[in-house]
Amino acid sequence: MNRNASPTFYEFFAGGGMARLGLGEAWTCAFANDFDPVKAATYRDNFADAADHFHEGDVWQLAPADLPGHADLAWASSPCQDFSLAGARAGLQGGRSSAFFGFWRLMQALNAEGRGPDTVVVENVVGLLTSHGGADFTALCRALADQGYRFGALEIDAARFTPQSRPRVFVVATRRPVEGLTGDSPFHSRAVREAQARLPADLKDLWTWWGLTAPPARNADLAAVLEPDDRAAWRTEAATAALLDLMAPSHRTAVEARVQRGERAVGAVFRRMRGGQQRAEVRFDGLAGCLRTPRGGSSRQTLLVVDRGQVRSRLLSPREGARLMGLADSYRLPASPTAGLHVIGDGVAAPVVRWLSERLLASLVSGDPAFSKSAALAAE
Repeated sequence: MNRNASPTFYEFFAGGGMARLGLGEAWTCAFANDFDPVKAATYRDNFADAADHFHEGDVWQLAPADLPGHADLAWASSPCQDFSLAGARAGLQGGRSSAFFGFWRLMQALNAEGRGPDTVVVENVVGLLTSHGGADFTALCRALADQGYRFGALEIDAARFTPQSRPRVFVVATRRPVEGLTGDSPFHSRAVREAQARLPADLKDLWTWWGLTAPPARNADLAAVLEPDDRAAWRTEAATAALLDLMAPSHRTAVEARVQRGERAVGAVFRRMRGGQQRAEVRFDGLAGCLRTPRGGSSRQTLLVVDRGQVRSRLLSPREGARLMGLADSYRLPASPTAGLHVIGDGVAAPVVRWLSERLLASLVSGDPAFSKSAALAAE
């Protein structure tokens, strides 16, 4: 890549375009794809140039000729349900996560034509590292190795950037020089290190420990992204009481302690099945739980607000969810709350992508280890 040129990328499983927003205006999107009509409409609504490069449809129906030029980067946030702890753990052979192979088929074809991206990022839930005892992660690394890529993984929690607990794994693969970009990182989690240790020797030889630094400490908590109380749609007292009744004694005690102190406290609540019983679990650590798509009651995140001895509850709004994903209020959401939560819950946190781009990806595509640092400074 010419350092004076804008690097280009393909975005697969693009959803509402959150990876694109994270990469920022320094990058040019040459092609984007998603098969979901709601996400596709949201993408088009947020990017004026979508008609030039966005393709709505199944990745398996795409041909190499549909992808223009020779991009510097391919980003793939492939469907995560088959790797998720909330899913059936079907792995790479699962019906949804097998979409990854639809994407990879295109990369192989582009490589055969001499125009495959030299850098690839695969983003997914942390379960990717352990699915089928690590066999799925090994299969992914093997696919990358067979196309001439070096690779490494980083586990990054969006909580480092926004008040949402959202750990994800980012597999970064490249054929570009890696000198000056390796080293220790706080994102070499235990799960990443164990996944690397399970790889066969030939794949370990291609492993790269990306030296991604930690961001500054986050300075906003959950309360900072919420709408004012007088603009919120609160549940009835009876509904809040029923929610409290679902709490185990330790969680109920945490609520009562804040009631007794008369302080204002904001908690995030999920309903889960524990030992065959539905339970409500609350956290008061300033973080929302991981946003999910609104499929069933257990996935709907509820807010519990204690203020001057009163306890009220309500659902998290799509706009608040967008803020937890690092999106500006100018980001256009679908009119339907359910559709909005669907788009947001399936996305990637934009600030995480931005950090990865500015501190690593920019250097990879430029071939200059100092380029990410200068790009980051220019963006600040």
